[in-house]
Amino acid sequence: MTEENKTYRLGELIELCDERNTAGKYTLADVKGISTEKTFIDTKANMDGVPLNSYKIIKPDEFAYVADTSRRGDKIALAYNDEEKNVLVSSIYTVFRVSRPNEIDSDYLFMFFNRPEFDRYARFNSWGSARETFSWEDFCDTPITLPPLAAQKNAVAVYRALKENLAAYEHGLQDLKLVCDGFIDRIKNGSPEIKDVAHFCLGDLVEEVDEQNTAGKYTLSDVKGISTEKKFIETKADMNGVSLQSYKIVKSDEFAYVADTSRRGDKIALAYNDGGNSLLISSIYTTFRVSRPDVILSEYLSLFFNRAEFDRYARYCSWGSARETFDWNEMCDVQIPVPPLDVQQNIVNIYKCYIERQRIAAALKAQIKAACPVLVKGSLEWE
Repeated sequence: MTEENKTYRLGELIELCDERNTAGKYTLADVKGISTEKTFIDTKANMDGVPLNSYKIIKPDEFAYVADTSRRGDKIALAYNDEEKNVLVSSIYTVFRVSRPNEIDSDYLFMFFNRPEFDRYARFNSWGSARETFSWEDFCDTPITLPPLAAQKNAVAVYRALKENLAAYEHGLQDLKLVCDGFIDRIKNGSPEIKDVAHFCLGDLVEEVDEQNTAGKYTLSDVKGISTEKKFIETKADMNGVSLQSYKIVKSDEFAYVADTSRRGDKIALAYNDGGNSLLISSIYTTFRVSRPDVILSEYLSLFFNRAEFDRYARYCSWGSARETFDWNEMCDVQIPVPPLDVQQNIVNIYKCYIERQRIAAALKAQIKAACPVLVKGSLEWE
């Protein structure tokens, strides 16, 4: 070996960036948030009336992180702009870039950050009382051991190949979603190739269900929340000492939704139980099922709810002052186009393919994240 691994302080390899959107070149469409999954995401902040002149510009090959590590599930929110366009982030975020590209590859640095070990390090070195932060000074004190640049680039090549494979898979995934959404749009717009389409008020096809866990058959492990991504999720509520007898049972083939649509990013929290097991949800949620299976498939109804257009409709038809709600009466007034059952089944089959591919894509993402610590460790054992 002609070169050896070297250990640095991270501050020896990176530098702060602080370019602002003072000219107003970038708009709301360019604003991003940062997730603990190490990606840029659509912002969840209320941007009504917010001037963007002070927002920071993140150019390609630059990083950003959120110093506040409180209430983030023991992870740090950090992302790397590996795209070819600039994005905007809040002025409170820290933006930086590699200052010594002859010593460290930017993709390799991101792989270093994208490891559970770095999350643990950032949390352990966060300080504060009401709000714990991982300051820029502590960030720069992070030790990092680097192999020669050639070994870094070999690891990065593997990482990029995995990402390119995922990107190709996700592109096909989006095509399937467009097919499903476009099919319902054609039905709604009276496309002549789809015959015998009937139009109903949703209330004529569904019925409310209110079966509670009075016998205590179901336990804390069965309790779920509902996300705006139209899924049942692990509950985020503090369940210490909470009685579950009033909680509602959601059986297989039943739906549930949260009437309160405030502060949910213009989406409605709704989910369909397509599994074989019953679930428990809060008693304040609304549970319902298809009452006319001879007319509409539950899976077709789920597909209808999963469209962005339904989210917009639910928000538009939500009423209230301090808290806006899309109540059961409004839900029942929803107009839905219903083709014959065999046509519904055909589009449901495509949608099921989309869901399965979505599951595989999520698994691929998890594999890529799991590969980062392996690739970093392997690069340090080069020969």
